[in-house]
Amino acid sequence: MVRAGAMRGVPGVYGIAFLLAAAKLLAHLLTNGQYGYFRDELYFLACGERLAWGYPDMAPMLAGVAWFTRNFVGESLSAVRLLPAVAGALKVLMTGLIARELGGGRFAVGLACLCALLAPVYLGVDTLLSMNAFEPLFWMGCAWLAVRMAKGGDPRLWLAVGLLAGLGLMNKHSTVFLLAALGGGLLASRQRGLLRGKWPWLGVAVAFALFVPNLIWQVQHDFATVEVLRNVQRTHKNVVLGPVEFIGQQILIMLPAAVLVWGAGLWWLLGRRGSGRFGFLGFTYVVLLTLMIIFEAKHYYLAPAYPMLFAAGGVFWEQMSGRWGARLRSVVNSLVTVSGVALAPLMLPVLPVEKYLSYQDAMGFKPPKTEVGHVGPLPQHFGDMFGWPEMVEKVAQVYHGLPGDERGKAAVLAGNYGEAGAVDFFGRRHGLPKAISGHLAYYLWGPKDYTGEVLILLQFEGRGAKQYCASVEEAGRVGHPYGMAEEHFTILVCRGLKQPLKEFWPRLKHYR
Repeated sequence: MVRAGAMRGVPGVYGIAFLLAAAKLLAHLLTNGQYGYFRDELYFLACGERLAWGYPDMAPMLAGVAWFTRNFVGESLSAVRLLPAVAGALKVLMTGLIARELGGGRFAVGLACLCALLAPVYLGVDTLLSMNAFEPLFWMGCAWLAVRMAKGGDPRLWLAVGLLAGLGLMNKHSTVFLLAALGGGLLASRQRGLLRGKWPWLGVAVAFALFVPNLIWQVQHDFATVEVLRNVQRTHKNVVLGPVEFIGQQILIMLPAAVLVWGAGLWWLLGRRGSGRFGFLGFTYVVLLTLMIIFEAKHYYLAPAYPMLFAAGGVFWEQMSGRWGARLRSVVNSLVTVSGVALAPLMLPVLPVEKYLSYQDAMGFKPPKTEVGHVGPLPQHFGDMFGWPEMVEKVAQVYHGLPGDERGKAAVLAGNYGEAGAVDFFGRRHGLPKAISGHLAYYLWGPKDYTGEVLILLQFEGRGAKQYCASVEEAGRVGHPYGMAEEHFTILVCRGLKQPLKEFWPRLKHYR
């Protein structure tokens, strides 16, 4: 627990930030080798084998991260999750840097970093290989540079903002919301003068130049990402939240006790004390919140913005003076620490599953769903870690059980990138060929040279398969007791696709 006041032996301001960042890193290094590979991780690793300037559902940077990890770090679960853990630690450190720039001392930096360390959503996303682990670094790097300029820093820092923003766009397209909100926040504040002159526009030019390769890819592929987003909205794939529900889930995923910090931080930024130089950060958050609600975003899409509010909240509580101020600081610090530690096992894979379920019931805290269709005994962030090796082993049994003349021309056709990625990753040890699929990037990778004479179908309905195959055989059932409901299905063997697979391929396109 971080305490206010100068004491001998107590680390300095930056020392506290480094210690809490190291604690964050250690927490993930000790736990991220548990359970199994997450569905999306298997897909990202597959993308890393097929580097491109874009993918239907994501910007290109993460595929590069996956490629780097496999080639220079390793393929074990802990290796795949090493860079997200490092990014999580850097996020804690960045929170401390922002708090220091806002005028915070030891207590402010410590409390802000503590919130960034224990926020449930950060514990979850920093456990997995995904663009969400890296996104806050780009967002908050821009915010930190903007604060420095607000304090009289060199306006050429806009070039660095452009660099971070461009890299952020290549990591995740939602960085465009940060750019819009930061511009709107500056215009709405007393710091609108920072937008004058050539340097902000040169920063925009830098960001655009970095984003051009992905933009060209989008043009070449008929703006595939826009098509994915439209299909997601049209099919009501995601849980849609109203304004009150969205804000309520922000409180939940950022740690309920921490609302005392980030809520106070928002008030401080928009109030008299912060509005002079730093009010634009508060307006930036308000614009981001509004945009996320309007565009029906998932609740965690706003998570990258909270380190700056934690930082401001730390400064607010540090400035509380007098006897009651000291007591309140202690209470807030204690609430964040105790509740954060208590909820951490619900987001970190540390407990055996049965104990996890009991603990979740005892705590009365269940991470909210983000997608309508995900059902299982565990929350999706854990449920999608189970069943993949077992599924691939069963697929291998079916594949090697085919007559020799069929095996050489048999393709494994998966209905979802999770099954396809699992076959690609685990199938090597079983002698399986790479999977094909019509889902997202797999659709672009095509049917290879397969004709459709023999197809091992994963997650396809028998009734639908019989319409297109000369014969359909049930070859076994798969499904892990802790896995998601959609991963309980019957493996089918389709023989004699009634149309050449390359001609049939457009029917399999699945962009959502």
